[in-house]
Amino acid sequence: MRPADLISFKEKGRSITVLTAWDSLSSSIVQAAGADVVLVGDSLAMVVLGHSTTLPATLEEMLHHTKAVGRGFIGPISKQPLVICDLPFLSYQCGEDKAVAAAGNLLKNSCAAAVKLEGAEPEVIAVITRLIRMGIPVMGHLGLTPQSVNSLGYLPQAQDPSSQKRIKLDAKKLETAGCFSIVLEHIPAIVASEIRKELQIPVIGIGAGEDCDGQVRVTADLLGLTEKQPPFSPPLLNVRELCVEALHDWINQQHQEVKTPTIE
Repeated sequence: MRPADLISFKEKGRSITVLTAWDSLSSSIVQAAGADVVLVGDSLAMVVLGHSTTLPATLEEMLHHTKAVGRGFIGPISKQPLVICDLPFLSYQCGEDKAVAAAGNLLKNSCAAAVKLEGAEPEVIAVITRLIRMGIPVMGHLGLTPQSVNSLGYLPQAQDPSSQKRIKLDAKKLETAGCFSIVLEHIPAIVASEIRKELQIPVIGIGAGEDCDGQVRVTADLLGLTEKQPPFSPPLLNVRELCVEALHDWINQQHQEVKTPTIE
């Protein structure tokens, strides 16, 4: 799977499925489930590493986990999902050279074939343009952008006409800059639908309604592994509860077994 395949899927009207993974076990499960794309998201800072935001994730940690994800796949590369890795906070906000070095490091030393970064500010557009010129495919991300939590919070975005107009313009800027796809997070469904119809590249939604070219979800949320899930991603299973119950039963069984002392 390659970035160009996603554009082809949109042209054919085929939906695109994106799931996160953070190690070899989760990636093997996601591949077996049939996901088109595996996103090694900086959400792993919260899901795996226990942080309260995505900001503490480092480039070294993202590379470490992306390598682990690659070790979970089976079969030839052509049959494996497309792997996209998030560029973590401060790996691309400090200029084009640093961004190229960070993204190149990920693509050179892991299974990632593309990177994702947030926003469409002039500085970010310049970074995206440079990355693509250097042969690094880029997925954009608009709406609720977790790396901007200290300024935007985890609130729904594009709720008024002015911000809705701005996000539409930003989406077009990302397409013009050369992004092969865009994630729209936690925005009104009607706005995401309008953007999808205006762009030639795939629009992947998360909390952005069903009229998108595809959907992305945090796998741990869908499986009910996390204690809390966002409102747009209810758990499909309560795996956390099932695991706790099963392990609790095993522990109780061990406590109840009578051990006969060995007499020499």
